[in-house]
Amino acid sequence: MTVHHVGYLVRYLERAAKTFEALGYVPQGDVTRDESRKVDILFMENGDTVIELVSPYAADSAVGSLSKRIGSAPYHICYETDEIEKEISRLTASGYVLTQEAMPAPAIGGRRVAFLLNPAIGLIELVEKQAQR
Repeated sequence: MTVHHVGYLVRYLERAAKTFEALGYVPQGDVTRDESRKVDILFMENGDTVIELVSPYAADSAVGSLSKRIGSAPYHICYETDEIEKEISRLTASGYVLTQEAMPAPAIGGRRVAFLLNPAIGLIELVEKQAQR
């Protein structure tokens, strides 16, 4: 697996994007609304570094309560994998807890993502390299 991006939870997406632009980041596209997770997402890059800005737009979003507790902060690292189901099995066998099953993510071209939690390091995301057909 390789690092794909670092996810930043932000309360105000446009303000966060402008702040990252001042650090040399460039948007990879437009803001995507993820209706199933109730978040707006913007990917930005600076050289080989990619960040994902995630902003809840509803109180019951997937990260709404987390946003209230921690505000704006990095909250996950995403790893890219060839075989998402195999990695989920391997990681859960070694102590990770699956918090969200693999499902398509509109902000990343419909590629499936899954979230896992480990008490020693926190939340990680897995993203498959290619969309399943």
